Amino acid sequence: MTEPLNATTYEAGTRPPVRIVHLGLGAFHRAHQAWYTQRAGDGWGIAAFTGRSPDAAEVLAAQDGLYTLVVRGPDGDSHEVITSVVAAHDGADLAALAALVAQAEVAVVTLTVTEAGYKLRPGNAELDVDDPQVAADIEALRAHYAKDFTVGHALGGKVRSATARLVVGLAARRAADGWPIAVVSCDNLPGNGAAAKASVLGFASAVDPLLAKWIVDNVSFVDSSIDRITPRTTDEDKLAVAEATGYADASPVVTEPFASWVLAGDFPGGRPAWESAGAVFVDDLEAFERRKLWLLNGAHSLMAYAGALRGHGTISAALADPVVSGWVEDFWDAAANHLTDPELDVPGYRAALRDRFANPRIAHYLSQIGMDGTLKLAARAVPVFLAERRAGRDGVAALRPIAAWMDRVTEQVSAGEHVQDPAGPRIAIAAGTDDQTPALLALVDQQLASELDVVAALKALRGTFKN
Repeated sequence: MTEPLNATTYEAGTRPPVRIVHLGLGAFHRAHQAWYTQRAGDGWGIAAFTGRSPDAAEVLAAQDGLYTLVVRGPDGDSHEVITSVVAAHDGADLAALAALVAQAEVAVVTLTVTEAGYKLRPGNAELDVDDPQVAADIEALRAHYAKDFTVGHALGGKVRSATARLVVGLAARRAADGWPIAVVSCDNLPGNGAAAKASVLGFASAVDPLLAKWIVDNVSFVDSSIDRITPRTTDEDKLAVAEATGYADASPVVTEPFASWVLAGDFPGGRPAWESAGAVFVDDLEAFERRKLWLLNGAHSLMAYAGALRGHGTISAALADPVVSGWVEDFWDAAANHLTDPELDVPGYRAALRDRFANPRIAHYLSQIGMDGTLKLAARAVPVFLAERRAGRDGVAALRPIAAWMDRVTEQVSAGEHVQDPAGPRIAIAAGTDDQTPALLALVDQQLASELDVVAALKALRGTFKN
């Protein structure tokens, strides 16, 4: 017999006060930052806000923020109840967000809002003010800023972009006593701290230049490289948790044993001792960031598209295909040519990735990984190709993920399937043109789409994935 998981049925001990606000409540955050924070064990509670839907917050709030983390190794599962999330909110509750971020005790805001959530133009340099959602959010912020922006009451669901919502919180903090604070991006995009800064400042500048200046002077934007494979939780997982623990957990999270977090930046208001849980703090994150984006995420994207074209559904199944495995090794070889710092231990990292990818008990679905391909390929495949070309090589191994994506999205469009991507409507249009390859490539990198040799190389790769 099982009983519901909550603070009444489970003795969680004294819950820590809220000192971290998180935007983007999802499985990865709960497997990664919340786990690191619990392991740090020094009194830092998290108030987490959802993104597009309130569902995750409603389920987690009913459990008083408690949930089971299932660490799924090749030989079995271990279970740990995570208690560091002390409050869960609908992301549209801007009054709660503003009130929390305004508190002096809150010293850190973390973000897992996906690459698309920053609403930046290509290159991550500035906010895309031509994006309809960005324009609508700016209009809403301007309309309410003078009146009650600092408490967020009238905004509610009118502001949908994560970083626009963060601006509401930062404005409230400024209107209080303006304590410095750190914002930590935990999304898979290069220079994620700079991307968060560009997005936040883009919204703030459009509303009040003085607010933007305060943010520049008082908010630290921290870069981080994050790594922990976290597949979707299934109904079967929930049943297995109940059987193993005796608790009916409506929101468990399944993850792999491996976890990595590398950070670079300042924390003016303090931070948890995440290093005690294995996090690494460095002066320059760039090399570690490239290693992770190219070797892990780049291989993921390659397998997501090429594996799906060959009929596979998960990472472990795709890697077990010798043809796909060979393509992964080719891509890794190309990337490794430009990851030469001995501190990176690229051979060891590759070996560890193989073991992680091959874990058959982690059902990491290719359909999930394949979302937002235009953004992911721009960060994961294009830089490797450009580096290879600068070195005098053809870079074909780095073009293969892009060609596989082209074939996969064309297949989806032809079948009438929805392509989950910020450029989804444009993908459908490009896939229907007479000359698909340059039209699709322009959605990933406009400059490369104008280069005839690159287009020709991609055309030569297309149609080869099912052979």
